[in-house]
Amino acid sequence: MTGARPARIAGAAGAALKYDLLTALGAAACAGDKHRQRTALRLMTLITARYDWRADSLATGQAEIARLWSVDTRTVKREMARLREREWLWLKVPAAKGRVACYGLGIAAILRDTAFVWPAVGPDFAARLAPEPPASEAGNVVPFAPAVAGRGPWAAICGAFRESEPGAYAAWIAPLRCTGEEDALRLHAPTGFHESYVRSHYLGELARLARRQGIAEVVLGGPDEPRRGG
Repeated sequence: MTGARPARIAGAAGAALKYDLLTALGAAACAGDKHRQRTALRLMTLITARYDWRADSLATGQAEIARLWSVDTRTVKREMARLREREWLWLKVPAAKGRVACYGLGIAAILRDTAFVWPAVGPDFAARLAPEPPASEAGNVVPFAPAVAGRGPWAAICGAFRESEPGAYAAWIAPLRCTGEEDALRLHAPTGFHESYVRSHYLGELARLARRQGIAEVVLGGPDEPRRGG
């Protein structure tokens, strides 16, 4: 698919997340076999050298990647396909004449696939990356969950989600924009990172609630185009 979907990993928390992602990839690689180690090392090198965190953009030609990895372009093609299959990278803009392909970083998939090794890094690391609904500054007060407006399947789904998880609803579900609810529930997240987090942690519950409204499929994407979800 195409479309710009910035991750917007910025600020102090964003800087910490950058290092946490690289740490998680490295620790998981050390715990894996030589094939996983090599794939993770190559991605980490590519991220460090060429990934634009602010734009969620990796636009580097195969020849340049081959030089960076000390391999040939055939190996680059295979490795990039493997990274897309794992969802560690996703194609934002395909290659065209005079233009290299542009990829986004699959943050949610990386977190999903490295969670098994977080405790080995440390309890503080595991607690920092664990998916928990954001709390208010007071720490004990559930964030205000905005009221659900309108009628129809999406409003009913939002109402049910808000009732069961008001904090998660306020932070992650309320910002979603619904553009269709007939053949499929079509949702857009405000940023690529927001989409990745919802896809990883809440898409299953959204799909369950959608089925209760007679909708068999949920399609989730960023600001431009939704991608098909589970």
